[in-house]
Parts: sequence; C-alpha cells; structure tokens
Amino acid sequence: MDDFPGRLRRLRERKRPVVSMIVTGELMGLKSPSMLRRYERGEAEPTLSALKKIAAYYGVSLDYLAGLKEEK
Repeated sequence: MDDFPGRLRRLRERKRPVVSMIVTGELMGLKSPSMLRRYERGEAEPTLSALKKIAAYYGVSLDYLAGLKEEK
C-alpha cells in the first residue's frame, strides 16, 4: 500500500490548475499553510481535523488518505 505522504503528493500534483503547496494549504484552511509541505515530506503527521480538510479539498475519503482503500 502507498504511504500517506506519497498519496498526498500525487493528489496535489494531479489537481488542476497546479498551485503552490503554500497556496494549496491556505485553500484547504490548514492552520499553517506550510504544513502541507511537512506532511508530504513525512516530517509531520496531520491531525484528524487536518485530514478532514485535505480529504474534502481533494474529494477523497479518509480511508484513501490512510492507505486503507485504493479507490478515492
């Protein structure tokens, strides 16, 4: 199964139009927009609240983000 950072990176790269990680983090409503970069690098683990915002922004399930399901 894929890991969370890899799935997050692929979701961001596929989203059109492509915007920076900082802008994407702001659009998601993350407390610190730069956290998206830390999540993608595996330097930090998102809170449940952040996971919900990420899932809503990309239109995927929490199970997909966690690697429990292959379909989004």
